[in-house]
Amino acid sequence: MTTLDVPRYLQRLELDAPPPLTLAGLTLLQQRHNALLPFETLSCLLRDAVPIDLDSVQRKLLDDRRGGYCFELNGGLLALLQALGFDAQPLSARVLLAAQDGELTARTHLLLRVEVDGDDWLVDAGFGSLTPTVPLSLHDPKPQATPHERYRLRRLPGDGDFVLSAESSDGWRAMYRFDLQAPAPIDNVVGNWYVCTHPDSSFPGQLRASLTGPDWRRTIGSGNYTEYRPGQAPDKRPLHDVGDVREVLQQRFGLRLPDDPRLDPAINDWLQRSRAATM
Repeated sequence: MTTLDVPRYLQRLELDAPPPLTLAGLTLLQQRHNALLPFETLSCLLRDAVPIDLDSVQRKLLDDRRGGYCFELNGGLLALLQALGFDAQPLSARVLLAAQDGELTARTHLLLRVEVDGDDWLVDAGFGSLTPTVPLSLHDPKPQATPHERYRLRRLPGDGDFVLSAESSDGWRAMYRFDLQAPAPIDNVVGNWYVCTHPDSSFPGQLRASLTGPDWRRTIGSGNYTEYRPGQAPDKRPLHDVGDVREVLQQRFGLRLPDDPRLDPAINDWLQRSRAATM
């Protein structure tokens, strides 16, 4: 049975010692995770299946100096929190960003529930450009401030599911809905398999990346690189060619790119499709 290499994981987060088992310690871990382990979909760009067992996840995050998406980032963070002694469990969510009103999407997002300091907290380090940057109180329906956006958790009538929304210039955007039943490991395997392989998934063949620091977000999507800072207009610029994309991924996201002969052609194909979609 694979065990997590806690010292190396903490080193990856640039921490010399485990933080205390408090809300402040949990917040520090989430913020370091968001700022140092990027959300990125290079494996999906190459149309590869994405393994999410612990051995594969820590090899990718720690050995390969890569990032990942929710099943990898939140899966790794869950293993770390549990190894450190936090009361943490997984939850699964139905993503709502592109859903029609009333549409019931599949459970394809992994997030975490952590009990600390007498409260339940939602922790998420893997939702791309809208990833919350601090723990959110699960049972507080009022808008919750973060160093970036405000977020809101509300209960749906009837089944009592939670809906997480983020505040934008256009109002509140529903991100995903979830309940408090922890998924079995096989449920995550099925959801992950859909995300990385199903023809109706938006991930295969696409490049997305996001990294979030104390007062900035960096994203790649739709052929553009964008930086966001609170109170400022987004700084967006097009990515011109494969070399441009590689440089941004390495310099702005800290990624060690895989030595794969398919990578440059896949990046070029993604750029061409992104440009065609905007014409």
